[in-house]
Amino acid sequence: MGRSVGVLGAGVMGSGIAQALAAAGNEVVCHDASADALNRAEETVLTGRFGLNSAVARGKLSQAQAEAAAGRLTFTDEVRRLYDTDLVVEAVPERLDLKISVFRDLDRNCPRRTVLASNSSGFPVAALAAATDRPDRVIGWHWASPAPVMRLAEIVRGPLTSDATVALVTDLASSAGKNPVVINDAPTSWGYVANRVYFAAVREAARVVQEKVATAEQVDRLMVDCFRWPVGPLAMRDGAATGWD
Repeated sequence: MGRSVGVLGAGVMGSGIAQALAAAGNEVVCHDASADALNRAEETVLTGRFGLNSAVARGKLSQAQAEAAAGRLTFTDEVRRLYDTDLVVEAVPERLDLKISVFRDLDRNCPRRTVLASNSSGFPVAALAAATDRPDRVIGWHWASPAPVMRLAEIVRGPLTSDATVALVTDLASSAGKNPVVINDAPTSWGYVANRVYFAAVREAARVVQEKVATAEQVDRLMVDCFRWPVGPLAMRDGAATGWD
């Protein structure tokens, strides 16, 4: 049985998260204050490279399943429609002050049962939880881009996150075809696990290019061929920032 989920932010990550959770059988409301962002998100979910139509073409969903997923997904500029849900996933730009403000607002307006999750790439869950009166229901749920197809589910448990909160999010991740891995918050280091290791690779790849040992394309090709990565570290950096269309 699906859950009711709100997604705050309709950018590259937010729209992809909303699509993935709707395809998994959840009723999803995706909010953004920008009408242009909402229009782009709706178009991308339907016709983008990793959208529902593409999933049908690749045999990942039937036409009926894609239509049902689209029917479970609502895009809106009314933030209040996020509030009465089982879970809200925050996917706003990576600014700690903005995320703290968002969590304060959600905590004031959502019922006590609502779990608040952040798609932050590395900010401490403890800092977000401290902005609320429900630290037991605050958790990190870091997705990878493109969210509909990448199987990463880096579940970040804060110091006060409850077992029930962890169970709800890991169950949702599994039902969406992700591989949930529950890790501990690391408030003194940015990036959790995936990005701490990834950015170490990006830094070294950029250094190799700067030293004119190889071009960016050559670095990416070598890493793909040697380690069977789907793309190299520099191509991944660009795709995560701008999307994959």
